[in-house]
Amino acid sequence: MFTYAGQMAASENLSDHFYTKKVADLHHRRLLVFHPKTPVSGVAAAMAEEKMSCVFVGPREDDIQGYVTDITLRDKVLAKGISAEIEVAEIMDSGIVFIPRQAFLYEALLLMFRTKTRYLLVREHGKFVGWISRNKILSEQAQGPFMFIQSVKQALDTEELASKWAQLPSIIHDLLSKGMKAQIINQIVTAVSDAIALRIIENVIHEMGPPPAKFVFFVLGSEGRSEQTLKTDQDNAIIYEDKANEQREIVREYFLEFADRVSTDLDRVGIIFCKGGYMAKNPKWTHSLSHWKRNYENWIQESSQETVMKYATFFDCRPIFGDFSLLDQLKTFMGDLLEKAPERFFVNMGYNALQFEPPLSFFRGIRTYEIDGEKHFNIKKTMTPIVDLARVYALHHRIFETNTGERIKALESLGVFSHKEANELSHAYYYLMGLRLEKQSLQLLQKDEKASNHVNIDHLTKVQMVTLVEIFKVIKEFQLKIRVAFTKNIF
Repeated sequence: MFTYAGQMAASENLSDHFYTKKVADLHHRRLLVFHPKTPVSGVAAAMAEEKMSCVFVGPREDDIQGYVTDITLRDKVLAKGISAEIEVAEIMDSGIVFIPRQAFLYEALLLMFRTKTRYLLVREHGKFVGWISRNKILSEQAQGPFMFIQSVKQALDTEELASKWAQLPSIIHDLLSKGMKAQIINQIVTAVSDAIALRIIENVIHEMGPPPAKFVFFVLGSEGRSEQTLKTDQDNAIIYEDKANEQREIVREYFLEFADRVSTDLDRVGIIFCKGGYMAKNPKWTHSLSHWKRNYENWIQESSQETVMKYATFFDCRPIFGDFSLLDQLKTFMGDLLEKAPERFFVNMGYNALQFEPPLSFFRGIRTYEIDGEKHFNIKKTMTPIVDLARVYALHHRIFETNTGERIKALESLGVFSHKEANELSHAYYYLMGLRLEKQSLQLLQKDEKASNHVNIDHLTKVQMVTLVEIFKVIKEFQLKIRVAFTKNIF
């Protein structure tokens, strides 16, 4: 007998199964590659005959330079009345994005949302072997967070975006109850936050008119690391291209107003203003590329413990809208600075990783503080040393990955951490992250409270308490390693 409960159980099984499926498990379309000089009419005819919505452009299958979709033909040829005999290279879209065949489907979807593409090339053993579409992957999931992300991308205004953001705690709690890994949930929260920011930015540009210069809107801190939780505020900034003297004031005036509108709309949605002012709305963090280069030069060359504590978050940055090459240029410049950075920069970064100690009591219990007569510890401050130590080692070895887990993997591959050390750090970090997300989602859903980073130890099980104590020991051991490696002081 068909029942609603049975339908829901089947849907949950399908959704759970989605997270174990790989790109290789999905039938991907064969490649159809056209030489750049092929007339558009010939490409369109082949697309119709093969019933393909996307074909690729390049001199060879191993040298793909762009792609053409049915939307490309509609918007760039038919709508503009352009002759269909022009070369396809004239109308193709560039920005090829590919994914390994052994990647998970959820990774493919997150990549699509991040790069704003509907199609991915599939790569295996260094060769392109086919392509997949966003709709094809979404049809595999049927229900779940990725359909929710898609609905966020289609939201029309700030009010609708606020409604979507308010739904997120319920989705996160459901995923946690099904045992989903914390690092995947971080990426989902970040993808939703990115989608909201992108929609707001697009709306503001529509209201204000086209920007007077190339720019990139980038995010910092936990969002820059793709490690957002349900207690989040804005950490963002803007780089715009350098312009001639007579245009500088016009360009700056536009981007300051643009930043103010974007930050205000994000706050209305529920992604609140940063209390420390680390957001594009603050004129200090909306500047030209040359100004940003001077910022990083000062932070590295004139380093002090105070500047490191204030500006470490700017070393965890990720672009989400605009001309990404501007941030790439800044990171290249930063890499050159790090190569010849004074020793005190890394010493101060090392001390920064020692600012927060794990709350381990003298008798190997958990050190707490009281809130309304109940014992708590701050889980964010407990996790911060792992973030900071991964950052200082990554910068010292000029690894420009920003995600903490990916930094740890990269450091293991360089031999900086042993396999055991990398596993201990990663497991510790994501156990704490899972606990943090669980507590925040329950605060928002069951207690109708604001999400916080305070964890009541009376609500923890004995197993959780024992696990936390062991994690705190691991963090203390790595902080000792930081002391020896960077501060040359074990006390």
